[in-house]
Amino acid sequence: MNHRQKVWICGAKGRVGRQMTKLLRASSVELLTTDIDDVDITDHKAVLDFANLNQPHFIVNCAGVTDVNVCQQNMDLAFKVNALGARNLSVAARKGKARMVQLSTDDVFAGDGQTPYTEFDIPNPQSIYGKSKLAGENFVKEFCNRHIIVRSSWIFGEGSGYVEKILKLARQGETVLAAEDQIGAPTGSVELAKKILELMEEAPDGLYHVTGQGFCSRYELAREIVKLSGYPATVKPVPAREDTLTSMRPSYSVLDNLMLRMSSVQLLPSWEEMLNRYMREDWRS
Repeated sequence: MNHRQKVWICGAKGRVGRQMTKLLRASSVELLTTDIDDVDITDHKAVLDFANLNQPHFIVNCAGVTDVNVCQQNMDLAFKVNALGARNLSVAARKGKARMVQLSTDDVFAGDGQTPYTEFDIPNPQSIYGKSKLAGENFVKEFCNRHIIVRSSWIFGEGSGYVEKILKLARQGETVLAAEDQIGAPTGSVELAKKILELMEEAPDGLYHVTGQGFCSRYELAREIVKLSGYPATVKPVPAREDTLTSMRPSYSVLDNLMLRMSSVQLLPSWEEMLNRYMREDWRS
């Protein structure tokens, strides 16, 4: 991307949005950053007005309602933000001949498999969150012919609610309960943001799974977080129904980064390496 290009990041205060903002501020592009207080992506007119005024070359949608419990309790809100918001941005991208970048999730799959899901597997979300994010994907495909959809999973980094809750419990000396029967691929927000920018610059349009390499259970992840923190807390494996932090997430949601491999794009590091870097460099900063 060159200095004549404009990149609009929606949801710039989120985990991935803030990392992309940091990276792009160090580049030569003209950066446009908004969050809900600046442009409400559920407001069709507000989105079109902002896009018409600023004429971005890329629209990156990092905005969304990602709390699964909130989505389950408020279906209208989930679909309004995660689906209609993506539709509004896609329409604006098409009208302005911009390239749309949509961030999506492993929750679009049922989670009842035993092998990693590829980009060619058929989604079958079970939660309102997963259904609303899949609807957002479909709107992007329908309304914007120039697009990249990036599905990721178990994203951690600055602003990570899950990691912070684990650390709070550990800091207080409480026993951390973590699901031993939920399997996924943790992914660092810093590394994910870098890969999204790489795809924006070099990759053809399409759907890409981008996750940390390897996989683990929530219990294994929580145990590693506590170990790296140095807090003398106990992590106890429990069934998912007893893990109040993640009880509604899919049981198995490992994503196979097949399209990256077939496109000869370098994969992200292992989840252990990314978590170690985060806990060493960013956690206390």
